[in-house]
This record gives sequence, C-alpha cells and structure tokens, in this order.
Amino acid sequence: MYDLGYSRPATLAEALELLQQDDMAQPLSGGQTLMPVLRARLAAPSQLVDIARLDELRQIRPIDGGIEIGAGMTHAEVAAHPVVRAALTALAALAGGIGDAQIRHRGTIGGSIANNDPAACYPSAVLALGARVQTNLRILDAEAFFAGMFATALEPGEIVTAVRFPACAEACYLKFRNPASRFALVGVFAARLGSEHRIAITGGGNGVFRWHAAEQHLDRGADIDSLDAVPLDLANFTGDIHGSAEYRLHIAKVITRRALMQMAGQLT
Repeated sequence: MYDLGYSRPATLAEALELLQQDDMAQPLSGGQTLMPVLRARLAAPSQLVDIARLDELRQIRPIDGGIEIGAGMTHAEVAAHPVVRAALTALAALAGGIGDAQIRHRGTIGGSIANNDPAACYPSAVLALGARVQTNLRILDAEAFFAGMFATALEPGEIVTAVRFPACAEACYLKFRNPASRFALVGVFAARLGSEHRIAITGGGNGVFRWHAAEQHLDRGADIDSLDAVPLDLANFTGDIHGSAEYRLHIAKVITRRALMQMAGQLT
C-alpha cells in the first residue's frame, strides 16, 4: 500500500492552495470514478483534497437566461432541483438516470465532466447544449473543454467550479444501458437551440462527440426517419465484450432517432 494523505479544506481557496503546492495531489468530490481507479492501482496521488462539501461549489441558480450548477452538486440534487426541472427538464432526467441511488447521491456533475469517462452521461448534455465550464481560472466552451477519452483542457491545479447551461425546452437524453453497470453503451443528447439542431453521443468508446452530419441534415429540413442514410464515422466507436464498434454505431442511430422523436412529441 502506498502512502496517501487526506485533506479536507474548509474553503475553496484552501483547497486550491493545497493543489497548487503539490502537483501529485488529486481533488476528491464524489469519488465515483476516482475511488475505483485508486483501488485498481491505476493512479497513485500523494494526497486527496476533499472538495465535496465546499459551499462555493454547492449552488444552483438562474443566470443569464439559463442556469449555473455548482460543481459539487450531486446527480440526485440536480435531478430534483426545481430550477433545473423548469429550465432544463432533459438535464434533470439525465441526472436522475445515472447509475443507482448510491451513485446519484455521491457522484457530482463537476467530477463527472472533469473525468470525462467515455461512458458518462453529463458530457453529452454539456456538449449538445453548448454549456460553458467555469474553473477557478477561466471559462471554457464545451467544444474546447473535452479533449478525448478521459481527457479535458484542465491544467494542473485547475478544477471545475460550475457549469453554465442555456435554458432549453426542446431537448431529450436517451441511453442504451449496460444492464450490469448501467453505464451507457450508447447515450444521445439531442437538443434544438433556436433553429439549430445539436446531437451529442456518448458511450461509443472514444469519448463524447457531436454528430455534425445529422445536425446539418436536420437543419436543412430533412425528416427524422431519413437519418439512417446520414454517415456516422465508425472511428468514433470501439468494441468490447459488450458490443462491437459496428453494433454501437447502429445503436447510436436508433437512439438518436428515438430521442428526436420524443423531443418532437412523436414518441413517449
């Protein structure tokens, strides 16, 4: 067993100071991704800096016609919050379908997007809705934040403090679950912001991405049923014991069509 320190700072400023003083320190929020990694000896931080209870990271509020969600808010809190349910029903539904009750009451939105697990649900909402990620240093557009499997634009000592979403009445998230883990074999967040369609796919294996060809197809006025003919790059998908890359690509097209139909009121 390697030495592992634990700190529980009282303020965000104290937490950031600890992280900046020690390049090997790791922030800990809900721990739903980090703790399994530590148990598997895939990471060996010098210390864990517990930021889960910091008041600065635990708020949800209306802002600039949308909502700001603090990074420390759990999935269960996001799912139940009246501001989220009113402004972004699809996001509340997404949060309420993550994992099981234990995970939803421990995992946080900030931890989810900071880890950028290729099967995580939240990154698809952030990308599809064009959300902006607030850190202790800057504000990043979603397109600039996600950088591939388990990779983001976060620098050492930089943490997510909040996520800012636009309000959106026309959005839907659906996922095809792994029956054992409840992670998304494929998940699709579809939205329409003004006249623009946005479709983000997670669970494919290589990280969250937008299906631009389908968005452009729909923006030209094409119907949902014609999406089968729109190309979707197989390179965005990988295979494993749960399904081949080709299988995941097929499921992505099916789930996208269903999400768009539900968004349009054609499917309940």
